[in-house]
Amino acid sequence: MYKVLDLFCGAGGLSFGFEESKEFYITLANDIMPDAISTYQENYPNTNTLCCDISELSKSILQQYDSDSVDLILGGPPCQSFSTLGKRLLDDPRGKLFREYLRLIKLTRPKVFIFENVTGLLSMDKGKLFRTIISSFREEGYNVTYKVLNSVDFGVPQNRKRVIVAGHITEFHFPKRTHLNNHLSLLDSIGDLPHLNNHNYNKYICEPQNYFQRYARIGSSELKYHDIPNHGESLLKVIRAIPEGGSAMKDIPDEIKPKSGFRNSYARMWWNKPSSTITRNFGTPSSARCIHPVADRALTTREGARIQSFPDKYIFHGSRTSKNLQIGNAVPPILSKRLINSVVNCFRKVDK
Repeated sequence: MYKVLDLFCGAGGLSFGFEESKEFYITLANDIMPDAISTYQENYPNTNTLCCDISELSKSILQQYDSDSVDLILGGPPCQSFSTLGKRLLDDPRGKLFREYLRLIKLTRPKVFIFENVTGLLSMDKGKLFRTIISSFREEGYNVTYKVLNSVDFGVPQNRKRVIVAGHITEFHFPKRTHLNNHLSLLDSIGDLPHLNNHNYNKYICEPQNYFQRYARIGSSELKYHDIPNHGESLLKVIRAIPEGGSAMKDIPDEIKPKSGFRNSYARMWWNKPSSTITRNFGTPSSARCIHPVADRALTTREGARIQSFPDKYIFHGSRTSKNLQIGNAVPPILSKRLINSVVNCFRKVDK
């Protein structure tokens, strides 16, 4: 089995496919957020976890977890840590998390690493920052391949573009898209969940209507985290006036329109389209488009998890805000599953 170290592991979205596979063994997962580590431990009880700053991962500590030499590193530093550092990345204090990530690559010498981040990384400081990142990896002796993947093209009911960087010593080929003209819609993903306009209800409203809902409900008999967000009456008045696919900033009367916001703020989703990108604030109506298509509320925590392709049996720890943060920051588990063959094929070329 190939040994895996998961850095900035969060709730474990990127680990999902690798933990399920019989070809990988996750020796250690690390994050600085206690709630995320609690979530990870709950769902991956056989994996060692450490809740600490990445800078505390010394060789001696890694040795305790059989992680001082690994085959694969997963994870990328949070996008906020990059700011607009450009060529100053390795010298600026704000570049600490990337330097620590690079330090662990040098220390553990994985055959492959998968680095995931927002697409905005490509254009920060007119591309200088990304070129610095790629050069830093290449200076360590790795070939580097990168591609922007949209999760919706791989069976996730959400338009979510991320840049995936693969460091390797032979060849790496990204997975082919599995869903080109058959993207899953929001209705496909959460249509079997109660709408919950005026009450909480923890039962499914129908049998699974498609393969995605069947996947999501494996091992789950009742819903968790599917309760109504607490919206005040003035906010509800705004929400009720918004048509499906519309937004308060352009589709409701001026007298009840919010005083501030962007085009995509206070916006309803569409039933028959994939979700837009889920963010950490998907339970807040003023955030990017996250109001239910027909219910007068923002998404519940479980709906956000579904849209990210977490199965319903997945347990999250912490407050509602913390759970939503973990979900919004995660790599969709189904995308993780799609990356498996690319990584395995890369290893097989190395092992020949």
